[in-house]
Amino acid sequence: MSQQATIVLVHGFWGGAAHWSRVIAELRRRSHTAIRTVELPLTSLADDAERTRKMVAQVDGPVLLVGHSYGGAVISVAGNAPNVAGLVYIAAFAPDAGESPGSITQEHPPIGAASLEGDSDGYLWVKPEHYHDSFCQDLDAEEGAVGVVQKAPLASTFGDTVSDPAWKHKPSWYQVSTADRMISPVNQERMAARLGARKVISLNASHASLASRPVEVAALILEAASAVAGG
Repeated sequence: MSQQATIVLVHGFWGGAAHWSRVIAELRRRSHTAIRTVELPLTSLADDAERTRKMVAQVDGPVLLVGHSYGGAVISVAGNAPNVAGLVYIAAFAPDAGESPGSITQEHPPIGAASLEGDSDGYLWVKPEHYHDSFCQDLDAEEGAVGVVQKAPLASTFGDTVSDPAWKHKPSWYQVSTADRMISPVNQERMAARLGARKVISLNASHASLASRPVEVAALILEAASAVAGG
């Protein structure tokens, strides 16, 4: 019997590792227990990739890196670690060399871009009153109220570029959210296509597909984990 690949979950902007809670519950329900999460500082792509690499280095055996949103840029850098066997992008940025999340966003600005607001310390926030409608419109309004406890990134992180994307060297999978208001679905479809992903699934979901569609998201992750573990 093959060793389980360790699934390392990497969150994006405006949320922490807890955003993965429903996916984690579904993975465990389906008997996958080798799971870790990374809590990113969201201070720069280099800092976030280094934090992820340190987590990966603690794992003995193959790692499947899974990134949501900006977490896709992080795994595109950290995924070059030797024991990373595959990458899964969940409504995520998958920058090519020289690209940043910001430059990709500018190609097809999403509806939710109008809800972003910087502060005097250089952090970028989703206006709390717009969080539900912009980030997670397919969850109930009470869940959308978590926008008041969002984790904001330094705005400069949006401009940090990738130099050698791991998806050019490792197998990848991609989930497109067709009702996404934070990363344009057009951009998601373009990035998924150029990855040469082993599988692409499209869900009628908001940016928060990991919360609104955890069964389907977990199924894609498990399919990828089985493939990289040789199972």
